[in-house]
Amino acid sequence: MLPKFLLADNSQELPDTLFIIHTRSPKCIVECDVEDFNSNQTIHWLEKTPEDQNLIEDLMDEAETFFNDELENQEDLYDEEFDD
Repeated sequence: MLPKFLLADNSQELPDTLFIIHTRSPKCIVECDVEDFNSNQTIHWLEKTPEDQNLIEDLMDEAETFFNDELENQEDLYDEEFDD
């Protein structure tokens, strides 16, 4: 089973942009700024856009938490790599 969220980038074409992929229904890709999840944010729906605004807000909250946790984890791994 795929994780609920995946982190993707295309640093050659969009170096300041990250993509958070939601793999479960409603499937979507959240395009956001590398420095700030809420900056320049666009949701690309891969399925019909949900009508329930609460569902969308909850999904974006989860995506933001995932985004922040992943970036923090990457920083920790980077720091560990150079501490050795």
